[in-house]
Amino acid sequence: MSLEYQPSCELSALRARANMYAQIREFFAKREVLEVETPILSQAGVTDVYLASVQATRHMLGKAATHYLHTSPEFAMKRLLASGSGPIYQICKVFRDDEHGRKHNSEFTMLEWYRPGFTLKDLMFEVTDLLNVVLQQRFGEVRPTILSYKHAFMDRLDLDPLQATTKELQDAARRVGLNLDLGDDRLGYIDLLFSHMVEPSLGFDTPVFLTDFPPELASLAKTRTDEDGELVAARFELYINGLELANAYDELMDATVLRSRFEADNQERAKLGLSVMPIDEYLLAALPNMPECSGIALGLDRLLMIATEKMRLSDVISFPADRA
Repeated sequence: MSLEYQPSCELSALRARANMYAQIREFFAKREVLEVETPILSQAGVTDVYLASVQATRHMLGKAATHYLHTSPEFAMKRLLASGSGPIYQICKVFRDDEHGRKHNSEFTMLEWYRPGFTLKDLMFEVTDLLNVVLQQRFGEVRPTILSYKHAFMDRLDLDPLQATTKELQDAARRVGLNLDLGDDRLGYIDLLFSHMVEPSLGFDTPVFLTDFPPELASLAKTRTDEDGELVAARFELYINGLELANAYDELMDATVLRSRFEADNQERAKLGLSVMPIDEYLLAALPNMPECSGIALGLDRLLMIATEKMRLSDVISFPADRA
């Protein structure tokens, strides 16, 4: 039996990728943002209930240890920030187990950067500048709009996700034909409705910065009070043509609060029968010394899909997981 040895993408996609990386590196060099590298394997894994780390066994001093391929370079980069690195960025491979499909591959390329002293609005301006470099050939000038999570939800479903009860969310899901029984999982219904009814409509007229997520989705971001006096997560995501490209935080600095979030994640993981993940104590030790900053992770494979007008990740990566 002969196997298909050739890449899933055309050679033109490889050249487009190389050109995009050169543009990104020039962009950050001009702004004096330092390119860094951090380990791909870590002793701690991500606790996020919705992310699955890829495990690897390696030996240290002759003893086998379970370590984890990073889902993002975030934790290690924050340790550099706390050590006085100043603004930094990284282009690297990241790994998320069992993620495959048109928009997913368990190994993908991420651009992540951190800007001490930047607000989320400052970071939006910088992201816009980067898009106008990388996507200029396809779109000309890019002018993203800003839309809150709440208003995007209300536009599509006439329901405020910050105030809606589990019953109201469940009824809304049934109305639109999403008949999954998620029990009393309120956040699960919010995610179901968002992913099926809201997300696919975002960013077709112009790129969209989606802001002010429900506070339960703060992850490693701070929380704040919005213009209606409601508690929201201080973060944004970038969408183009219904595709999520980036995720940004006003970075949480409080190690005590972050530890409690990690522990709550692990309690939820245990409840769901998922493995409890070791907490990154190095990160928690670093946080008190980290400068106030905003940070963002941007999927470069998806950005390349947009730049080259491709519909599948396999059209822009050389060897997806099923051919690796």
